[in-house]
Amino acid sequence: MHKYILHYLSIAMLLISFASCQKEKEKPRTKIEERLFNLEQSGWKSRSISHFLSGIEYNATLVPIQYYILKNEGNQNLNKVDSIYELYKNERVIEVKFQQEKEDDLLKDKYTNKSYEDAVKYMAFTIQKDFKAVTTSGDTIACAGVTFERNFKVAPFKRLLLNFGNIPENETIQLIYDDQLFGNGLMKFNFKERPVKL
Repeated sequence: MHKYILHYLSIAMLLISFASCQKEKEKPRTKIEERLFNLEQSGWKSRSISHFLSGIEYNATLVPIQYYILKNEGNQNLNKVDSIYELYKNERVIEVKFQQEKEDDLLKDKYTNKSYEDAVKYMAFTIQKDFKAVTTSGDTIACAGVTFERNFKVAPFKRLLLNFGNIPENETIQLIYDDQLFGNGLMKFNFKERPVKL
């Protein structure tokens, strides 16, 4: 008899712990947690646009500012993330990738008419002047900074992170690129949707 009571008690304890786990799972998310979840589901990147010219793919992707804030701050204190976002909500980050169709190194002199070293320097320091953003209200914004991601020939592409400031949160932008490095001229990447918000 004692054995049956222990058996029923252990089953009851198991059911109670299962029920409490279910309640924890069903706990509603806060507004900030819900927005973070939606951002994660969108894959962090709002829209990607590509152009193909002279065997090169030019790809531009508007990346939400929150992605970088969360990457640095983590998601333990979402109120802090929200506060930092309020400081930087008028910034735009655009990831630009260049890739040769046969995955050859694009910084070779046959693509740039520069030495490899000069092409790397151009990507790191000079290419910033080749980019600008135009807002829906018609303002032209110069690129505030560029980060050239050096992958040391591990990946078949070259990647830049462009930063633009002073763009109102509700404005959409068009990225204008005047390709001086590979000589393919003017390109426009029209990001019609508003940036993803956390």
